[in-house]
Amino acid sequence: MKIMARLATLGYVVILCAGQAFASDTEELTVMLQEFLAASSEEAAHASFWAEDLVYTSSAGLRFGKADIMAGFDSPDTADDSSDSAPPMVYSGEDIDIRLYGNTAIVAFKLVGTPTDKSTDADVLYYFNTGTYLRRDGVWQVVAWQATKIPAQ
Repeated sequence: MKIMARLATLGYVVILCAGQAFASDTEELTVMLQEFLAASSEEAAHASFWAEDLVYTSSAGLRFGKADIMAGFDSPDTADDSSDSAPPMVYSGEDIDIRLYGNTAIVAFKLVGTPTDKSTDADVLYYFNTGTYLRRDGVWQVVAWQATKIPAQ
């Protein structure tokens, strides 16, 4: 009987620890996503967020990898192009849904792009994004990304 009680206690501890690991990974991924979105105009944010073997499918239907994203920071006509009429954007994530599968996580959320010049609500952009994250050597990175623009209502 004592053995059964000890096994039951051990099982409870294992379940409790597994639940804490789940909350920790979920919290880590949520913070990681929000920090990335807040700093998405910075090259360093992209360097650590995306895995080297990234497959990114944009809302425009283009497919590219991390090297293409990073090369965009080297191009002088991408950051401060005065001919571009669109104001700079600040990005955030809403309705974040994280599903963990061991060292893999699927993160789906609504991306909100708000113009920094305080344009009207009609200028706010919305996208559905889904990212596949892998934890390698204890570090989460995105290996696949899909963005879909949400049409204006």
